[in-house]
Amino acid sequence: MPDRSASEHLYLAPGASGNLAGVAPYRDGLVGRGIDVSLVSLPRGRAEAAVPAYRRAAPQAPGTFIGGQSFGGRVGSLLAADEPYAGLVLLSYPLHRPGDPGRWQERTVHWPRIPCPVLLLSGDRDPLASIGLLRAAVELLPSAKLVVYPGIGHGVLPVLDDALDQIAAFISEVGRRSVGDATTPW
Repeated sequence: MPDRSASEHLYLAPGASGNLAGVAPYRDGLVGRGIDVSLVSLPRGRAEAAVPAYRRAAPQAPGTFIGGQSFGGRVGSLLAADEPYAGLVLLSYPLHRPGDPGRWQERTVHWPRIPCPVLLLSGDRDPLASIGLLRAAVELLPSAKLVVYPGIGHGVLPVLDDALDQIAAFISEVGRRSVGDATTPW
């Protein structure tokens, strides 16, 4: 288990067609790894309209991380572009609509304004994130790591243990960096 500060906390939101039960396995696994996690319920509709609800649920504080699955991650990314958070965790980011990859820039136009480190976990068969486009989009982020899972579609629950290890390591590394360890890659 990574060595980390007790002050780190992750707020995690579900996808548009999901609910809190869908992200509960992430919470349960991360709590088992010593990370405090709160699940955030968001209103349905446009991601931009859900940002105020996420902001109310995830107060800014040192050691506060935000993120989510698909839509929840998109809302978190919009919030992270405007508010200071320790880090952002994006699980299966919805880069584009299925079969419509030509408009991916609309969903990433805010990415260059995200100052915090970002961890993206995605499957290489995700119909909402063509992996080639996602790799190009990640270059827009000032500080990011992309982990790609071969054979996985939209959602990383099939590789839950590795996803949890990646998230726990990310939070630990970013936490060390925030207290002065300049050797971390973020």
